[in-house]
Amino acid sequence: MSLQKINLRNSILILMIIIASAARLININHLTGWGNFTPVGAMALFGGAYFSDKWKAYLVPLFALFISDIALDYIYFGKFMLFYSGALPVYASFAIMVFIGTYIKKVNVANVVLGSLGAVLVHWLITDIDPWLQGTMYARSFYGYGESLIAAIPFEKSMLLGNLIYGAVLFGGFELAKSKFEVLRVGKEIAV
Repeated sequence: MSLQKINLRNSILILMIIIASAARLININHLTGWGNFTPVGAMALFGGAYFSDKWKAYLVPLFALFISDIALDYIYFGKFMLFYSGALPVYASFAIMVFIGTYIKKVNVANVVLGSLGAVLVHWLITDIDPWLQGTMYARSFYGYGESLIAAIPFEKSMLLGNLIYGAVLFGGFELAKSKFEVLRVGKEIAV
């Protein structure tokens, strides 16, 4: 039997992101005012903050988003779609959120709140370009873009709430686990 090193920290980080992404499958969109209350922004910040390998920081949250998008498309539309209209700005905004997470060097409430606010701002400004330019509801002018941004405020409020609540669970949960289990701290591996 060979001795193999497992990075338990990365395994726990991946598991936490997968569990958080599964929360997207809980249908709360029928509740007024809860559209866009998801763990995705918090997952992106969390991955950026904790993965020491930056390729994992981007790959894990974006892949979890991609897989949960496929599941949601099947649930809501009854068919499998790899990408949907407007996917590019959405994925770009979440990649930028991972980047924002890489700047959370010291995990504390203030830094997670600031990261969450920055993530929502990025999502708001980038994802509202698509309905403005591709849709028919808004004029293709700066005024029309402003209208699109104003219409998105309730969704971005829900996203901020999702970032804060899921962020508290992800960041707080992992920090608590790190304080209890030394193996979850950076650079610790176990032999199995």
